Amino acid sequence: MKRLVTMPERIPDPSPRRSDRVNVTTPQAAGRPTHHRVGVRPWLACLCLTVALGVASRLPAEEPPRAAGNPPAAPAGIKPGTNDRYIAVAIRKQLENEHFLRRPIDDLIAQRWFATFLEALDPMKVYFMQGDIEGFMQKRDSLDDLVKKGDVTFAYEVLDRFLQRVDSRLPLIERLLKTPQDFTKEETIVIDRDDTVWARTEADAEDLWRKRIKYDLLVQKMEKTPPEEAQDKLLRRYRSFAKRMHQMTADELLETYLSALTASFDPHTSFMSQGTLENFEIGMRLQLDGIGAQLKGEDGYTTIVELTPGGAADRDGRLKAKDRVVGVGQGSDGEIEDVVDMNLNEVVKRIRGKRGTVVRIKVIPVGETVPKIYDITRAKIELKDAEARGEVIEHGTKADGSPYRIGVINLPSFYMDMTGAQQGQAEYKSSTRDCKRLLDDFRDKHVDCVVLDLRNNGGGSLPEAIKLTGLFIDKGPVVQIKDAEKQVRPYDDVDAGTSWDGPLVVLTNKFSASASEILAGAIQDYRRGLLVGDKATHGKGTVQTLLDVGRQLFPRVGNAPSLGAIKVTIQQFYRPSGESTQLEGVKSDVELPSITTHLPVGESDLDHAIAFDKVPAAQFQPTARVNAALVKDLAEKSQGRVTANKDFGKLGGDIARYRKRKDEKSISLVETEFERQWNEGKAAEDEEKKLEELEMQKRPVVRRDFYFDEAMNVTVDYLRALATSAGLADTAKKPEAAATLP
Repeated sequence: MKRLVTMPERIPDPSPRRSDRVNVTTPQAAGRPTHHRVGVRPWLACLCLTVALGVASRLPAEEPPRAAGNPPAAPAGIKPGTNDRYIAVAIRKQLENEHFLRRPIDDLIAQRWFATFLEALDPMKVYFMQGDIEGFMQKRDSLDDLVKKGDVTFAYEVLDRFLQRVDSRLPLIERLLKTPQDFTKEETIVIDRDDTVWARTEADAEDLWRKRIKYDLLVQKMEKTPPEEAQDKLLRRYRSFAKRMHQMTADELLETYLSALTASFDPHTSFMSQGTLENFEIGMRLQLDGIGAQLKGEDGYTTIVELTPGGAADRDGRLKAKDRVVGVGQGSDGEIEDVVDMNLNEVVKRIRGKRGTVVRIKVIPVGETVPKIYDITRAKIELKDAEARGEVIEHGTKADGSPYRIGVINLPSFYMDMTGAQQGQAEYKSSTRDCKRLLDDFRDKHVDCVVLDLRNNGGGSLPEAIKLTGLFIDKGPVVQIKDAEKQVRPYDDVDAGTSWDGPLVVLTNKFSASASEILAGAIQDYRRGLLVGDKATHGKGTVQTLLDVGRQLFPRVGNAPSLGAIKVTIQQFYRPSGESTQLEGVKSDVELPSITTHLPVGESDLDHAIAFDKVPAAQFQPTARVNAALVKDLAEKSQGRVTANKDFGKLGGDIARYRKRKDEKSISLVETEFERQWNEGKAAEDEEKKLEELEMQKRPVVRRDFYFDEAMNVTVDYLRALATSAGLADTAKKPEAAATLP
């Protein structure tokens, strides 16, 4: 049985430090460990066609036959896992046999794989030396041959050298941080990775790091950090990074290495370790076991980001956001283990657990210096704020003087409890069901229009996208899908009738991806509603299947081991009109100015993205709710308001400065010039913080800022235009009035 799902993608962080967020939870069904949530920029997602996944947690008694000849021993440090070889062979076969492009793993793929893996470890080229790279190059073109035998020792060789370089840089970093810096000296640092080069000599490396530290100190200056505190903070950051790199597990390295291979086919094909797979399942189920806290690892400390409303920690009341976790103990009297500088995933392993059990957490409360110990009983957590939520607002004025009532649905993802659905549970979790309940409530409250907010919605279940679209259209094709054999098949909403037949507005931005684009594209093709937002959506128009590696390796074993999964692109999807959303996305009917339109985070900005194309249009019957003349009129009215609005005027200046800044390949290390460039890029940083806040569990359903208010102004204009056209239509039915019509 196949399941259509999605999962988040992570935008690479160019910094040498990792700042991950983690939900301290255990999946309800299997009691297996979770992995971190995506990092600080988890907005993008991909649509996947998924087979049923196994939940076994132990290996079968018999092992698969070993290939003739053993690979060379890995260097000192972590060693390849027992099943690494078999996983690598399985991934290679699945890529060659299942991927949409039907291409072999050859020298070109090996070259991409090589570059992507090195970038994953050393994104800004500050640790490896050019001599290291030249040594690695000797194996580059043989990676495709090595993976056929399941030989992954190259990853361990590279990691071993990387750890040596990380350790050797620490004394240099400490010395440079203590050395007075001249912030008036005319020099720059390259910030575009494509233009950076690895150091050839130790003198080159020292100069590179001198500029790097100077840059870091200038950033701290811009953030108003006192000089001594800035030095301590940066030294701790680099020491913690080194320690975390030494704590990398074989599973984490294998995931990084094989995902570099899969990404060489396209940006949405990846290998997920067992932990990552479990995190995905939690995200689709919106249900988990734990204390209900989201953690972040930064500069050596594990910090509480927020508490899940209604969760165990939230009900306990003592743990607060920004508290730092420094120790963890099991049970009411278990020994407290120090977790400072510990890998974030390892901290999570110690905090998570089955509902009803006790975990003791030692924290330094925010604003205090003396640690406290809290005992919290783990419990079932429901991520209520991650589901569809609604709110009725009032905006504008009708002809009779009363306000328009607008029902807003905030939909973060197209989620579905796939296990519950397969088991035939009557009330399994579903975004369509939740949205239908909201629409029923809106009807009872006599709203004039529904606004579906898909901003930052990265996708989800394809059946949910089809069913949810069906709440607004009678029936017909919602999406078309083309497979590797070039066969095109429409996927229809087959349920007659709608849950909401009134006016509809859909809000999108550049982070609306995949399943969001399916719904938005169908609504636009059917002319069922108005699209308002960024110039276009993300532009992801491919379908992935999630294949369980354990079941591929052990097809005859009922309780197959959980060895992770490969998410592989197998199809491309198209709108009912035949247009692909790939690369180009879905364009708004009425575009509102925004920084996000200009951020380089679309599908077209990703490496090895699949090309745009078209297929013939499916047969469907559009409505008359939206037409070109109406869109033109609404856009002109909106533009007039935007031009006169001071907030949009300031935003326009921010956009202009950001566009100028983002094209620059380097940044000045002269303090006055650095401050100017910093301020030019601040609008994008502020937008990232705003988007991060929108991801928080306690986010509001509606955030009434000037951007949203203008979207509501457009909505009111739309409602008035519909009322006018309805009035004209009614007048046209009267013979005596026909002569007065234009």
